[in-house]
Amino acid sequence: MKVIICGAGQVGWQIARHLSGERNDVTVVDNNPDLVRRATDTLDVQGIAGFASYPDVLDKAGARDADMVIAATYSDEVNMVTCQVAHSVFSVPRKVARLRAQSYLTAIYSDLYRRDHMPIDVVISPEKEVAEAALQRLAAPAAFDTEIFFNGDAQLMGLSVDPDCPIVNTPLRQLSDLFSTLRAVVVGVRREGTLFSPEPGDQLFDGDSAYVMVHRDDIRRTLEIFGKQVRKQERVVIVGGGNVGLAVASALEGQEERVRAKVIERSRKSAERAAEELERTIVLHGDGLDAALLSEAGVERADAALCVTDDDKTNMLVAVRAKAKGCPMVIALINDPTLVPLMEPLGIDAYINPRATTVSSILRHIRHGRVRAVYSIGDAEAEVIEAEVLSTSPISGARIREIDFPEGVLVGALKKGDKVVRPTGSTKIEEGDLIVMFALSKDVPEVERLLQVSIDFF
Repeated sequence: MKVIICGAGQVGWQIARHLSGERNDVTVVDNNPDLVRRATDTLDVQGIAGFASYPDVLDKAGARDADMVIAATYSDEVNMVTCQVAHSVFSVPRKVARLRAQSYLTAIYSDLYRRDHMPIDVVISPEKEVAEAALQRLAAPAAFDTEIFFNGDAQLMGLSVDPDCPIVNTPLRQLSDLFSTLRAVVVGVRREGTLFSPEPGDQLFDGDSAYVMVHRDDIRRTLEIFGKQVRKQERVVIVGGGNVGLAVASALEGQEERVRAKVIERSRKSAERAAEELERTIVLHGDGLDAALLSEAGVERADAALCVTDDDKTNMLVAVRAKAKGCPMVIALINDPTLVPLMEPLGIDAYINPRATTVSSILRHIRHGRVRAVYSIGDAEAEVIEAEVLSTSPISGARIREIDFPEGVLVGALKKGDKVVRPTGSTKIEEGDLIVMFALSKDVPEVERLLQVSIDFF
């Protein structure tokens, strides 16, 4: 497949990294020659320096025979015009655009923009994706990372292993014996900064971070096995009343179980906007770093504090201050991946990486065909892929123990009809089954081969 990626920033670079690693013909376009050079030096891609919306630049990038254009520059307008030019001038079959401005999103999602007038096949809203990720974190307060699969019937949870964890130093194969009815599989472990797919004889040690695929009905039990307290979120303090904070507060207001939320926003304009749009949420105007204001918001009595301003360092410091005041769960929005190793030493329970969230969303849409969902873990270190098993797939009709999976791949869950089952060596994979697989980045192409979906992107 021939893909043109417009924008060589963090999101564009990661998408190029994924697609080029899967032997696609990728061209990166950016008006910053240094970013283009970084992409061509580190990835197997071609590069064009220039404005992505210019027809001559797209022509040089090979738009005349391109299968897809992904417009992920920092400018909404450039992204929209790029898709328009790709459609009108070059008849590119599929166009994906990243849009941030709420005004554009409101118009597009309300069908005011017809495809003939604004030909964008898939719209990605980073703020919308991040807000949904934040709500998932709040719904699973004991997990530092989470994502749903099988339309909510299964969930991936990132759980830290503490010294008092009941299963610490226990070989994973014994967990199946100890908890024979538990539908949960440890698919990934991060130890001393390295992510790997564990073997049955591996143990979990103090300080590890485990990624566990869990059946929806076994989430509470899994958390208890890992020694995590299950708290009901009744009071939440949201620091940052921009698009993300506003979306989260609005969603909390719409939940059946009432959650009392308070929003702190430094910008008067944004605070006034939030106060106008929210019905039951109290909005406080001021600096979230102000200890007195945090106390006024009731952070000492809150079940969670969500820090989602547009500044990473502010989010981290507010989270640390909220934790010091007694808030049991603090979540920070972190754009810079180099800051992530500081989360644990600072006592920050969970973080949201907008780049990884946006990358996962784009991958989910461009890997159409039989791939139903893709979630990127860490700094694009691994992917969790949900797909339908085809009759032509090499794994169809085989038992899991008979399949030659790469070392970095594990089957986390299997859905047969309406039933989600825990995969074992004797489980037979059949045509039509839905499967969730954990794969280190280097093994993703092999997973795509086993699923036979790499040729069917759209």
